[in-house]
Amino acid sequence: MAAIGLQAGMRRLVSSLADVLVPPVCLACHARLDRPDALCGSCWQGVSFIRHPLCDRLGIPLPYGVPGDVLVSAAAVAGPPAWARARAVAVYESGSVIAGLIHAMKYADRHDARRMLGRWLAEAGRDLLADADRIVPVPLTRRRLIQRQFNQSALLAREVSRLAGVPWAPAALAKMRETKPQVTLSGSARRENLRGAFRVTKSGESTVAGRKIVLLDDVITTGATAEAATKALLSAGAARVDVLAVALVAGTAVVPP
Repeated sequence: MAAIGLQAGMRRLVSSLADVLVPPVCLACHARLDRPDALCGSCWQGVSFIRHPLCDRLGIPLPYGVPGDVLVSAAAVAGPPAWARARAVAVYESGSVIAGLIHAMKYADRHDARRMLGRWLAEAGRDLLADADRIVPVPLTRRRLIQRQFNQSALLAREVSRLAGVPWAPAALAKMRETKPQVTLSGSARRENLRGAFRVTKSGESTVAGRKIVLLDDVITTGATAEAATKALLSAGAARVDVLAVALVAGTAVVPP
């Protein structure tokens, strides 16, 4: 016990020294802060956090609702998704603080926000994670992973796994082929673009079958990627698939089958 206390004390000392040598800054605007892994007040106010009321199926914010009620939006009724429930930390808007954080992590190789985003994800997905068996990140193709050297969804899944105590399975799902950027497509073309793109791996079959899965991604735009990945997990015998993301486009509607 004394050794554990000594180690904890040393970690605090190292952290304090690091803060003196390299003072913590806002993860978005880089203004000086008094603690690491955080946003300044101004940037915090620029995040459109999703809180109740929200659609239980799509995770999109709703204009009204009674606290505690399970609400389902008209969009979810008109085009029910393959997954059971969805949650996201914030609304995605071009040029927003949340968009900048995701873009920096995804394309600028900046992973300094992963701990904060992991905390936010664990909180936003608390009800999904409460009885989940595994967290599965949306995968990249092998070629894209080699080019980028990391999968941002996997980095976030690892953080959420550590915080929530739910095992993660980074190799359970694979993306089998390259697809066109979804932003260039609309309507049924998005669904067709992703048809057969995901598959549960041989090693992942026993991890997925009969399990309650939380599928983790960075952004839900139309829901087409999450839909295709969910169908692959369900085809492999997953008992349930819920979706958790850092952000979603407020008008998210699943591409109809």
